[in-house]
Amino acid sequence: MRGAELSHHDGDCSFERILRVYELDDPALERIGEIVHEADIGDERFDAPEAPGLELSVRALAVGRDDLALLERTNDLLEGIYTSFRR
Repeated sequence: MRGAELSHHDGDCSFERILRVYELDDPALERIGEIVHEADIGDERFDAPEAPGLELSVRALAVGRDDLALLERTNDLLEGIYTSFRR
């Protein structure tokens, strides 16, 4: 959304903005931010070969669901990705 603080700004996607605004200094979250950036924007700013897989997974989970239901369905996926990067 234009003008929203947690929307796309200066080439960053919303996920990256959340990390910056809330000062979340976590290497696992930074890596996820790079993947989400490429899945969302696709400008090849980051080397994120996982991005197409994440995009496809989220799109598949979104079929027939509203935003709240999608958030519930993607929670385990994103928690698993986060946990794997924390190791």
